[in-house]
Amino acid sequence: MHTREEKLERFGRLLDIMDKLRAECPWNAAQTIDTLRPMTVEEVYELSDAVLKKDEEDLKKELGDVMLHIVFYSKIAQEQGRYDVGDVLDKVCEKMVFRHPHVFSDTKACDAKTVSENWEMMKTKEKGGNKRILSGVPESMPSVLKAFAMQDKARGVGFDWEEKEQVWDKVKEEIGEFQVELGTMDRHQGHADVAVCAPSEDSSEEFRKAYYDAEEELGDVMFSLINAARLYGLNPDTALNRACDKFRRRFTYLEEQTIRKDRNLHDMTLGEMDAIWEEAKSKGL
Repeated sequence: MHTREEKLERFGRLLDIMDKLRAECPWNAAQTIDTLRPMTVEEVYELSDAVLKKDEEDLKKELGDVMLHIVFYSKIAQEQGRYDVGDVLDKVCEKMVFRHPHVFSDTKACDAKTVSENWEMMKTKEKGGNKRILSGVPESMPSVLKAFAMQDKARGVGFDWEEKEQVWDKVKEEIGEFQVELGTMDRHQGHADVAVCAPSEDSSEEFRKAYYDAEEELGDVMFSLINAARLYGLNPDTALNRACDKFRRRFTYLEEQTIRKDRNLHDMTLGEMDAIWEEAKSKGL
């Protein structure tokens, strides 16, 4: 492990590299905070992948990429005379000190649960901070993560089920309402043998309304399931990612076995595909 002096030296090296890139590299010099944003989003997802895979070499690389972006934004702001990386570091230090009075002041230390419950209320008291509990949840956040974050923030001020088991009545209620709306949508579709698609200009007003009502109820079902996952200490985003990875492995196996037998998935029956799918499961894929 590196000493504190070595860590500071390496951070200084990164600042020097960024200064040189902005001065001498045409591509880096052309970037703005707007052009960086989509690349930053991509880097954060790559970091997320590395965390899920528990790949430490990849994790070091992706953490470095995210840190580079932080320095990049700060350098652009510095050139415009607005702020620099020192101001960025000051902000996060001030925030952490303010939100942890039990660590940085004479406030009596408390347990983790109390710290968590006080967290959102502390944020509303910060100068320039969030004035509403949910205002800190980005609109552009992926919907599963957004739902989880909103529910967790509401929990922080006591808006939650008294007993986690109570959530199942809500889940069942939402599934029931979703099924009712699906039935209504089917009745107004007009062609029971045709797969449902989003309403078009030719769709009846009844079908259009039924479709969006069903879509809303589906959202309620998903929101309630995410709530259940949270109450039981499960991360729904991680769980869904694992399900996607599993489906990818098994479907890829199905596709590869089909190609190996010189067959086409379009020409196979569902029963034939299911047999290969079960074979994939038996191999632990």
